[in-house]
Amino acid sequence: MQRSFPYLVGLVIILAILSSCVFIVRERDSALLFALGEVRETITKPGLYFKLPPPFQNVVFLDKRLQTIESKDPERIQTAEKKNLLIDSFVKWRIVDPRQFYVTFGSNTRAAEERLSAQIRDALNASVNVRTVKEVVSNERGTIMKEMLQNVDARAKPLGVDVVDVRLRRIDFAPEISESVYRRMEAERKEEANRLRATGAADSEKIRAQADRQRAELLAKAYAQAQDIKGQGDAAASSIYNAAYGKNPQFYSFYKSLESYTTAFSAAKDVLVLSPKSDFFKFWGSADGTAPKTP
Repeated sequence: MQRSFPYLVGLVIILAILSSCVFIVRERDSALLFALGEVRETITKPGLYFKLPPPFQNVVFLDKRLQTIESKDPERIQTAEKKNLLIDSFVKWRIVDPRQFYVTFGSNTRAAEERLSAQIRDALNASVNVRTVKEVVSNERGTIMKEMLQNVDARAKPLGVDVVDVRLRRIDFAPEISESVYRRMEAERKEEANRLRATGAADSEKIRAQADRQRAELLAKAYAQAQDIKGQGDAAASSIYNAAYGKNPQFYSFYKSLESYTTAFSAAKDVLVLSPKSDFFKFWGSADGTAPKTP
């Protein structure tokens, strides 16, 4: 046992040296191989690699996955109208040049995010300061994001970083202008409502006037038709009466006298002062209405 112990120690040392000469680059990482503090090789493909044991060579790993920078607090940005907006944004970025990234930031990803955040604020100011509130909120929101992406990506390339996407997640009014904006919006809505009410009232009056005119036209037309029909009926009745009464004029005279008696004596207190020999009473003494002959 005592004889084999030195061999076991030697084997452990050899295994430790061999393990320090092997490293694995994962799919999500890039590796920088250093030799005496100088970058000798940049490795971006995953796999098993070999190197000299420290301190002759050592490896630094950098994450090459897509990463996100989200603003913790909305940025206060001023528009061309000198009104403040609170804008919340996020950025997608990744390391594309590990050597340049390490030269700039070392392996400190936090420092890279702070530098990119400052560049994002500058790009956001540059794009929003020349636009109005309406343009920022609706009309040119997509254009602003495209401008910011181009601006930030151009400034991030020398740092070994590729900016993939920039998005404006939320845009709010600053508290000091929210009340005035709401009042203006309320006034605009009231003005629109009043306009619609006035238009509706005018249309209502127009419809009522048309309906009244049509009603008057229909009534006039119906009255004219009724009068025409009535006139035709009266003419037909007169023709029938004339034809009937023409067959026996004496009976017609008798019938009309009876109608006159009925009208004249319709009330019990009616009194007529007439001569018994007047034509009014001609049928009282004779059935044919002639004066009786004296003997």
